[in-house]
Amino acid sequence: MPVTERDQERGDGRDPIDEEAAWAEIVAGYGEEPADPPGVWPLGVPSTTDEPPGRPADEPPPEGPRDWEAEDEDEGHFVPPEPPPLPAADLAAKLAWIAVLGGPLLLIVTVLLQRQMTWWIVTLGVGGFLGGFATLVTRMRDGRDDDWADPGSGAVV
Repeated sequence: MPVTERDQERGDGRDPIDEEAAWAEIVAGYGEEPADPPGVWPLGVPSTTDEPPGRPADEPPPEGPRDWEAEDEDEGHFVPPEPPPLPAADLAAKLAWIAVLGGPLLLIVTVLLQRQMTWWIVTLGVGGFLGGFATLVTRMRDGRDDDWADPGSGAVV
């Protein structure tokens, strides 16, 4: 784009940037640590002139939350007890789970294999899922009321 007289007169008041000199300065300073900003102690070197008020220079700093050391690492490592065995599932619960998982699986396999969706496949898929789900929901409670505590009775120890 050609520079006109008007553009030269309007100038932004800055000298053109010498890119070569800028790159040379960046490369020369590579790897050097920048100077600490004013008011900040250098890392690892406490300042002797900027002590907090009210504390003598020879007094050690107060202990912080990360200044403690573990006393004994091998002191009674917790090993949880073996969990109790799962209750044995009866035949009705096993068949209900097979229906809940197998019904949708039958429909998905039929679609993936690009087979015709006949009435008996839909009945088995949808009916199996609904029947198995209803069976599992109704069998969630076994009729005993001993596991339902009064919510207003407070904590049980």
